[in-house]
Amino acid sequence: MIKFWIGVAVLDHIESAVAGGFVQLGHGKEAPVRRLSDGDGIILYATRQSLEGGDSVSSFAAVGRVVGDEVKQVRQSDCFEPFRRDVQYDDNVSPVAVRPLLELLSFTRGKGNHWGMAFRRGSFAIPQDDFDLIRDAMKDAYRGKH
Repeated sequence: MIKFWIGVAVLDHIESAVAGGFVQLGHGKEAPVRRLSDGDGIILYATRQSLEGGDSVSSFAAVGRVVGDEVKQVRQSDCFEPFRRDVQYDDNVSPVAVRPLLELLSFTRGKGNHWGMAFRRGSFAIPQDDFDLIRDAMKDAYRGKH
């Protein structure tokens, strides 16, 4: 059964993941990417520009589908070997700010100033309706720019 997910990262990392065709969750932990399956939809939400700080982004920044069942561990440096899954990202989307969608999404609706608590989990499953709403908003934003 196909599931739908939100993954949370900084924008710099999301851009690297999209360019490389992978997803890495929870600072490279194995368990979050093991929960993903071939065909699952994933939307990446950017909190800030980079780990060093920078501007707040608070936007859905990428959308794609998990490809294959292999969990890969890669050597990024001498002391960091994160786990990843292959993802085919949609090229025809643009980032969308979360705030206009807060009262439309089941995981943020009615949460008031506490809407961001869901994102603190790092990754979490969402209903297909929420996935479709975010993806469609990102496609609309892309069409508005092109």
